[in-house]
Amino acid sequence: MGQYLIELHQVAKSFKAADGKARTVLEKLDFKLAQSEIVALLGKSGSGKSTLLRIIAGLIPADSGKLAYRDKPIYGPVAGIAMVFQSFALFPWLTVQQNVELGLEAQGVATQERKARADALLELIGLAGFGGALPRELSGGMKQRVGIARALVTNPDVLLMDEAFSALDVLTGETLRNDMLELWDGDRIPTKGILIVSHNIEEAVMMADRIIIMASDPGCIRCEVKIDLPRPRDVDSPVVRALIDEVYGLMTMRTPQEASTGVALSRHVGYRLPETDVSRIEAVLDLLADAPFNGRADLPQMAEESELTDEELFPTYEALSLLGLAMIEKGDILLTALGRQYAGADQAVRQELFGQQLLAHVPLAAHIRRKLEQDSNGSLPEQPFIELLEEFLKADEAKRVLEIAVEWGRYGEVYKYDYHTGRMTLPEPARED
Repeated sequence: MGQYLIELHQVAKSFKAADGKARTVLEKLDFKLAQSEIVALLGKSGSGKSTLLRIIAGLIPADSGKLAYRDKPIYGPVAGIAMVFQSFALFPWLTVQQNVELGLEAQGVATQERKARADALLELIGLAGFGGALPRELSGGMKQRVGIARALVTNPDVLLMDEAFSALDVLTGETLRNDMLELWDGDRIPTKGILIVSHNIEEAVMMADRIIIMASDPGCIRCEVKIDLPRPRDVDSPVVRALIDEVYGLMTMRTPQEASTGVALSRHVGYRLPETDVSRIEAVLDLLADAPFNGRADLPQMAEESELTDEELFPTYEALSLLGLAMIEKGDILLTALGRQYAGADQAVRQELFGQQLLAHVPLAAHIRRKLEQDSNGSLPEQPFIELLEEFLKADEAKRVLEIAVEWGRYGEVYKYDYHTGRMTLPEPARED
């Protein structure tokens, strides 16, 4: 029996873009999961976290590199590895009992043993008496408990959790997380290792023995943090707060080149725009500008004050930085001089500044505007821009990035968009008084 449950060496994964070229999702990634270890993966969209989990689960193959479970190569689904999905992934026409028994049935376990093991797991996970219920009769928290029970009933060595708590409200997610940790720390489940994908820094610090922070485009491991603290952990203790601050700082750490020049690296036209809207960008900027922050805030304090999740805040921080309205420094966010001007401006000036910064710092927006200016009618269909983005991104990602660029561009009056026709047009010139 090997020392490690999971070992990955130089694993790479790519997909074909619309032009037939390969786009790398994961690049030369090395990773090990030891026995009796919980590891959390953090990183922005495009870092390949979920792809990595699916490769380990045997759901998709790696393009190159070596993968092993207990020293044996992984070529497909492995009986000792189970996965819990964010979307619950329950069959709506099956009862709770039937959903939980599915994995056992696939393994050829006899009917009576399936029932006994499922009953025991449902009681353990807090769902005793709900075996005959259909998923539609359950709350979100209870549905996820079913998903966890379905994974655990096969007695997996390794449990993979892909943002398993993110679809739940804060209180329900915290309760379920704590229940899972009680089962783990009390040796009440046979699982020997857990790998979690999360967007929640506090969750990662409270659960994990090790946090891995991934870089994006292509996905690779940027750094890791080891946590040598007993569980349960007190979220308000100085040492835990310090760890949360440290991880926030690492998550927002600039590259050496950005740090030395003080500016973000130039972005290409296919850059994955952060998934946030203008209203959230301005709400966070206004909150940062007002007391008690007065232009500078500790990121964990900003999360608490804004009541937004890390998944909502980090793209907003990136957008503020991208537009030159704020900058991230050692786990703090601070307004730039332009950001302060923006915060004090009226609506018309805000839109003008937004448009100027968009053209200056977002190549996709500048490209759309330039193409419209070159067209004799100042009007173009959206499809060529989607096809351009598909050279860099998957089809659904390309469409989402264009949607963000459209919203930002309309607000900054850089171009207009007709949702009925799917056409981009130049804005009407301002009238002179």
